[in-house]
Formats: sequence, C-alpha cells, structure tokens
Amino acid sequence: MEPVTIDLRIVPDDLTSEAVLALLQFHLDEMHRWSPPESVHAMPAARLRQPDVTFFSAWDGDVLAGCGAIKHLSESHGELKSMRAAPEYRGRGVGKALLLRLLEEARVRGYARVSLETGRPEPFHPAHGLYRAHGFVECAPFGDYVSDDFSICMTKEL
Repeated sequence: MEPVTIDLRIVPDDLTSEAVLALLQFHLDEMHRWSPPESVHAMPAARLRQPDVTFFSAWDGDVLAGCGAIKHLSESHGELKSMRAAPEYRGRGVGKALLLRLLEEARVRGYARVSLETGRPEPFHPAHGLYRAHGFVECAPFGDYVSDDFSICMTKEL
C-alpha cells in the first residue's frame, strides 16, 4: 500500500510549542520503554535547544506530523537525532520527508557524512528500512557510542 501523500511544511523549530514538546516526550517515553537505560540516547528538549543542534518540526496544516534534528559533530560530519513521526502519521511519508530535509541541511552545511544511532530490536526495524532505502549503511560506533547487542550505528556519505 502506497503511503498517503500529504503536503508537509518542515520548519526550524525552537521547541516551545505544546505539540512539539508532547511529541518529543512521547519519543523519549518510547525509547525508555524499548531500550535498556544505558542505550537511551534520545535528547530531551533542553539538549535539543543547544547551538550544536538544529531541530525541525513537520506540520500538516496546523497539526504536528513529526520532528527531527541534526547535530553538528565536526565540519564534515552530522548526526541525525529525534526522528519521530506522530503516531497518527506513521506510514504516511513523514519520516522520509524529514530525512530528506535533514540530508538537505547536511549538504548545505558541507558535511561529507551523516550518521545515526538506533536500536536493533523489532520496534526499530521500520527506521532501519527508511535509512537503508536512502543509502545509509551499518557502520562502526562513532562519537561516544559503543558496540553492543542493542545499538546499531548507520552512516551515509554525501
């Protein structure tokens, strides 16, 4: 079944709206539900507001459809963070639209590579599929991440 096409407006966001904060809390709660405590790398709103992170929200009219962020790691490397479609928008192309917007941002910044960390278990498999479909491949841990049975790191050369 093809995802329903929606006209999203993806914009930089200051993480102050109730809708954005609620979706981010939902994301954090799910990460804690699905992940061992030492493997929860999702960032709270206060951390996402820091200067090394640019956060985007995706809107379907006045309804929040999703969010995602890119963290500056170096002049040539960025990290995807907090990728999340709102539950009612899962499977409707929101993740793809956000991913494409974040990759566009990475190219504008001149990054040579974009990486991410996610979980290996079944709840994370849709994310794996999205990333692989857009050229991401599994890679060795980067930054402070470690190799373990739970986490998977992926990267894409730009």
